[in-house]
Amino acid sequence: MGSITSALFSAANSLTVLGNAFDVIENNISNANTPGFARQDVNLQPLPFDPDQGLSGGVSSGPLINSRAEYLDQAVRTQQQLLGSAQQQAGDLAQIQSLFPLSSTAGVATDLNNFFNSFSQLSVNPNDEPSRQAVISSANTLAQDIQSTATGIQQVSSNITTQTGSVISQINQLASQIASINQQYDSSPSAGQDSGLDAQMHSDLENLSQLVNFTLIPTGKGTYNVALGGQTMLVIGDQAQQISADNTGGSTAILDSQGNDITSQVTQGQLGALIGEQNTTLPGYMTSLNTFAQSLADTVNSQLGQGIDENNQPGAALFSYDTASDAASTIAVTNITADQIAAAATGSPGGNDNAVALAQLANQPAADGYTFTQYYGNLASQVGSDVAQANQSVTLAQSQLSQAQSEDTAASGVDLNEEAIQLMQYQQAYTAASKMVGVLQGLTETIIDAVQPATS
Repeated sequence: MGSITSALFSAANSLTVLGNAFDVIENNISNANTPGFARQDVNLQPLPFDPDQGLSGGVSSGPLINSRAEYLDQAVRTQQQLLGSAQQQAGDLAQIQSLFPLSSTAGVATDLNNFFNSFSQLSVNPNDEPSRQAVISSANTLAQDIQSTATGIQQVSSNITTQTGSVISQINQLASQIASINQQYDSSPSAGQDSGLDAQMHSDLENLSQLVNFTLIPTGKGTYNVALGGQTMLVIGDQAQQISADNTGGSTAILDSQGNDITSQVTQGQLGALIGEQNTTLPGYMTSLNTFAQSLADTVNSQLGQGIDENNQPGAALFSYDTASDAASTIAVTNITADQIAAAATGSPGGNDNAVALAQLANQPAADGYTFTQYYGNLASQVGSDVAQANQSVTLAQSQLSQAQSEDTAASGVDLNEEAIQLMQYQQAYTAASKMVGVLQGLTETIIDAVQPATS
């Protein structure tokens, strides 16, 4: 009777274990598309079988097996950092590229050509009033479009400053969430088996990797410390260390929770791209545009000063600007009048010598050894090259990310076909165990009935 009872208990225990297995499979299927979720497997362990010692064997459930492959997760996060950076650059620089329409019928390149052509037309009839006015008009259009380009770059810079603040807020929010999950792990001994908590943690880590580069430091109990740039602690246990931005001084600095400058540690993710654009790329464009505007104004004004106007007076300046550092955003046409355009050379009143010289400036090296058209074209080409490189980086990063995600999914993702096969296998085992319980229960009842004393 004892062996039958032990067998009954063993079979009943198997039903419980198999029921737990059904729960695990159901959880896997339900969370197949949950961000950060890693498939869990049942850890079935045999129980000792020794009838002499009263050990009836059977099966028990050990700790659930988490299929997560941390090194594959890290590969995904690395590619997320690269993609976040490339996408940010591509989007921001595309706005800059639209400010340099080389092939259109408008814009600085076209204005520049029209401006020097106006001097060519003036040289044909240097005393023609409409031709003189055309020079001033084309100069106005050119100056306004240079200013507009500078304003466009400044607007993108302002947008980047706003985006930087938003990204930092997201980083701090995710750091707080990771710290909170760490606290939940520390406060609950069973948290290590919580697939939902594990999914939340790794989803947050992957989202964080899109924003900034960091090093992950596992503690061995399900919690993680996070070091921004591998140096500055962003998360320590259940404490998040907030970062901030300082936009004073014309550039952006990233500060740690103590106010220390950690900008150099931020190299990837959206924040890395934003810092690079704000502190290096856009200032480089503005420096080149300022050089172009200053050289144009100084060269044209100098040549005008070497001639005489219709009143036989020294040529007046056509362009003005505030300082070399903001020449592009402040360049404008002076209050010059049409009769003050110095088309003639000194000693040749009414002539066209200086108008010819002004027209010839279009083909003379004037800005860092380049003609004005070449210099502006080089700047526009640099912007185009930067955009093309950013777009190529996006394509490459997307491809590498897809590959990393595929490998990660193959190792720890939920395959519905595999889960269905396991479910059928466990169902068969459950059916067999149920039948065993029924047989043993019936046998037990038969024996009990047989040994009961007859009633009179």
